Formats: sequence, C-alpha cells, structure tokens
Amino acid sequence: MSRGATFVLLGLWAAQARALSFSDADASAGLKAALERGAEVAVGLLGKTDGFLGNPKVRIPLPGALESGAKLMKKLGQGERVEGLVTAMNRAAESAVPESVSLLKQAVRDMSVADAKKILSGGDTSVTSFFADKTRKPLNGRFLPIVSRETEKVDLAAKYNAVAAKASGFGLVKKQDANIEQYVTGKALDGLYFMIGEEEKKIRKDPVATGSAILKKVFGGL
Repeated sequence: MSRGATFVLLGLWAAQARALSFSDADASAGLKAALERGAEVAVGLLGKTDGFLGNPKVRIPLPGALESGAKLMKKLGQGERVEGLVTAMNRAAESAVPESVSLLKQAVRDMSVADAKKILSGGDTSVTSFFADKTRKPLNGRFLPIVSRETEKVDLAAKYNAVAAKASGFGLVKKQDANIEQYVTGKALDGLYFMIGEEEKKIRKDPVATGSAILKKVFGGL
C-alpha cells in the first residue's frame, strides 16, 4: 500500500470514528486493548500442558529429514524414545511461553503512532508482524535457557544435536534447526505469534464477544 493510500485509509478511519462519536483517545485505547487481549489469550492457550503438543496448528515436530528418520526409528521399535523427544520439545515450549507476557504488554504500551498506522493498514498479519518486530529478539533470549533446561532432561536431545549437525552438512536440515534448543525456541516463538494473530482475527470479527466495552465501542463500530 502506498503512503498516500495509507493516509487516505487512516483519514477515513478517523472520520468514521468521529462520526460514531468516539475520540482518537478511544481509538488508541481500543487498538491497544485489542493487542493486549490477543497477547494474553495466546499466552494462556499455549503456556499450559498440551498448549503446543495438543494443538496441531503449533505442535512442534522434528525438522526436515529427521522427521523421516523418526518414522524409521518407530518401525525399529524406538517409537517411545522418539515420542519422548517430541513431547519434551513441546513441553519446553509450553514452559517458556509464559515468560513473554511482560514484554508483549510493554511493546503495546510503547506503541508509537507509526506502529499504529502499520497495524491499521497492514491487514490480517499486521499484529503478528508488530509483536515479532518488537519482541522476537529479546524473547529468544528469555526462552532459550528454559528450553535448554527442559530438553536436557531427555537423553535423546544430545543425540539429536549430533545427528542434526551432520544432516545440516548435507542440506537435509536447515542450519538454524541443527540445534534442538534453538530449533524449539524458534518454533515456540512462531507458535506464539501465530496464536496472537488468530486472536486478533477473532476480535476484529466479533468484538462484542470479548466483553470489553472499549473494544465493542471501537471495533464494533468499525
């Protein structure tokens, strides 16, 4: 979208807001409330037992060729060990996600006018992009120690790193996926931002169902 089109969109949005009798302050509060609510709900859904493991949309599998190798191991009677590793990977993500709440809320509080414009004109992925841009790097630092602690409990994790490193050398596994701790951390963040995006879609589609007065006023009117 061009800059001119963006300002036209924002101008129409502001005009409609005024016509519906709510102020720019209401509009800003509504947007921030939507972001914060989406973040809280996403963390609540993921940061619990089976938040990742039981959700096929975000469940963390073994990467690349290792998934095919896992199928062979299962045929050779090693299925329990493979499932143990996959479970540990997902449990690690579930343990790490609650650490994101404070940073996600801080990103909303620090949201600039430019950020708001991007979100309003960016379509269905604008909220995901906003949170990823603002929080992915610091959250990676918070998640990694938790993921490492959890995956170390499984004896197959070290073997994963050894096998994945070799597979990466042959191009069978992406370089960034060759370390189980980094791989799970990345997937945990992907799942978090995906679920935030899912919650934003729900709020935009049916703000009344959120039970929030400001969301009803702003998004319900729009």
